[in-house]
Amino acid sequence: MRLLALSILLASCLPAWAALPFATAKVGYQNVDKSYSTEATVEAVRQSTVSAQVSGRITAVNFDVGDAVKAGQVIVRIDPQELSQAVAGSRAQVAQAEAQLANARANHERQVQLFQQKFISQAALDRATAEYRAAQAGAQAAIAGAGQTSAVRAYTTLTAPFSGVVMERHVEVGEMATPGKPLMTGFDPTDLRVVANVPQYMLAEIQKSATASVEIPSLNKWIDAKGITVLPSADTATHTVKVRLDLPQDLGNEVIPGTYARAYFATGKTRKLVIPNAAVLRRSEITGVYVVDDKSRVSLRQVRLGDPTPKGEVEVLAGLNPGDVIALDPVKAGIYAKSQAGAK
Repeated sequence: MRLLALSILLASCLPAWAALPFATAKVGYQNVDKSYSTEATVEAVRQSTVSAQVSGRITAVNFDVGDAVKAGQVIVRIDPQELSQAVAGSRAQVAQAEAQLANARANHERQVQLFQQKFISQAALDRATAEYRAAQAGAQAAIAGAGQTSAVRAYTTLTAPFSGVVMERHVEVGEMATPGKPLMTGFDPTDLRVVANVPQYMLAEIQKSATASVEIPSLNKWIDAKGITVLPSADTATHTVKVRLDLPQDLGNEVIPGTYARAYFATGKTRKLVIPNAAVLRRSEITGVYVVDDKSRVSLRQVRLGDPTPKGEVEVLAGLNPGDVIALDPVKAGIYAKSQAGAK
């Protein structure tokens, strides 16, 4: 009997909304970070476009957009036939120059012996020495030319400068490549950052800020920035300064360059009326929450919201008061409200 009486007493002490089939919470003020937010864009720290350095017809394109590429892998090949002929010609010129050098060396050695025996004049010896040195220079020039031609021929095989993902493919097999023509663009997905344009009047507060967060609205994702870098130059047209936020490396494949983001810079502490973002019901242009009164009646109340927080909460500007009880699961609360209306 005592246990039964105790249970009845505890039940009578619980609020009426404690027995509802969904979780609830009281609305109240909390100390949250005061932040400045601005639009931003995700970009890759390492992103490059591989371009052709020689002319020729493209014979192979080994990767397409979205493919993962390792550093050193061949991505594009250009027909090397014309340059191969140039390399063969350079090697022939090297052989010719070496033959001329050997002949000039032998002739110089004979002229030295004849001069020592006083059979020729000093002028004849000087002429043989000059021809020998000219042959040496000719051989060196031929060897250098052959090396340059071989290096140019190597440009027909283009490799990935770093490991990453192909972002854009600019050519197809059979097209003509010309020096400077873009062939393929790639980026490193493990090294990303966010770039935001910040007004000059906010720079002082942002430079004092030790923390910053990035929101990716399309993914409903929050990311803590690893570091903040303020670039030492301003745009003359907009009078804004670029600020970079470094992102961690374990983001997976969801966050890609060009993604829209919002940057939040913590500039202090403030008290705000906040609620869990998951408790908000969004229908077309209406934003509301389900409110529970002291008689367990559930009703939808329209609210006006402010900025979200990195902790999954959102500021309430109007529509709720401290102490109001809201449903944390708007779907279950909506079903329960319909059942209440049907019971009437």
